[in-house]
Amino acid sequence: MTGAVPTEPPAPTGDAAAELAAQLRELAGVDPAEVRQVVAEVLGALDRAAGGALRDQLPAAIRADAGLDTARG
Repeated sequence: MTGAVPTEPPAPTGDAAAELAAQLRELAGVDPAEVRQVVAEVLGALDRAAGGALRDQLPAAIRADAGLDTARG
């Protein structure tokens, strides 16, 4: 196989984002506290993958809920 090897995964499509939102809404109907925990974990993972840059883009309340308002590291 020849050609360039992608270094980054493809960006999510609008359909993927809509599907994720629908899944979160479905979970919220079951246990909102669990959804909040899942979202916090996802935001934390995304922030780590972005080298801490995501937290700079989030409102203070969301950073606090996700535990991202603490020192980077």
